Amino acid sequence: MTRRHDRFDRGRIRPFPTAELNHKVDTGLFARSADENRPVGDFLESLPDILAARDLNHAIARTAKAMREGASVPFLFGAHVIKVGLAPCLIPFVREGRFTSLSTNGAGAIHDWEIARFGATSENVPSNLAAGKFGMGDETAAGMNEAIRRGLEDDLGLGEALGRALVEEKAPHRDVSLLAAAWESGVPMTIHVGVGTDITHMHPSASGGDIGEASYRDFLTLVASFEKLTDASVLLHVGSAVILPEVVLKAVAMLRNAGSPPGDYLAVNFDMNRSYRPLQNVLSRPAGEGIDLTGHHEIMIPLFTAGVLAALDASE
Repeated sequence: MTRRHDRFDRGRIRPFPTAELNHKVDTGLFARSADENRPVGDFLESLPDILAARDLNHAIARTAKAMREGASVPFLFGAHVIKVGLAPCLIPFVREGRFTSLSTNGAGAIHDWEIARFGATSENVPSNLAAGKFGMGDETAAGMNEAIRRGLEDDLGLGEALGRALVEEKAPHRDVSLLAAAWESGVPMTIHVGVGTDITHMHPSASGGDIGEASYRDFLTLVASFEKLTDASVLLHVGSAVILPEVVLKAVAMLRNAGSPPGDYLAVNFDMNRSYRPLQNVLSRPAGEGIDLTGHHEIMIPLFTAGVLAALDASE
């Protein structure tokens, strides 16, 4: 029986050097890691104990307490977190083992990879699309797809495979890479991919089987990490509207079915607007308590992480 439908021939694709693509973000625009000696705590204490200000300070206090006590604190984030230069605010928590796991989607992994290797990411879509170049960075796709293939051979998941590759090749900007920091620190970093959603899937080097298998391994790693959530834990979720909220819901469902449900942890959602799935699948349905904080990531996350550092420093 012959196939009924044509498939696009990827041999027609013409990749371009990644450096030739028009990018909007480079490392010179990134945030700096907070200094716990700055009087951020004084500022936060000066806020009114009302509504979102109260919620923010409660989230900071609970997160710092969880970290002090060694409770599980997973950090899940969408790609925008990388695009607005927030990795330097987060990497200290990875290297010190304060975040017990990291999770992102395929786009988050791509932005982190490009920053680590090239110091720039976030293509100018209109100009590159008009020129037939959008998503066609040769080194980005070839490097990531090869790293995934090699990782599968060594029983690695997608996040581990990418992090290992960046460290082994001594990527020039790996100091601001969450993938590299997670691999070097032994912190699980899981990548949850929707096939066909990422630029690397357009290239002849892409293997649907490899991508799917590596990402599924990461899903099972995330489920195992969620089994460590206790009443003292805090789950932090930033800026994923669909993929990560759905992954959270399925992970909790699996654990409850297996007779090992997570504790009544606190879930904190940061986003620029209020979306259905984060509110339901992250805060309402699985968590013991939920806090929703609305605001721009490039302001809220530096403020939150600086507050947590100040709270940790004050308790030591």
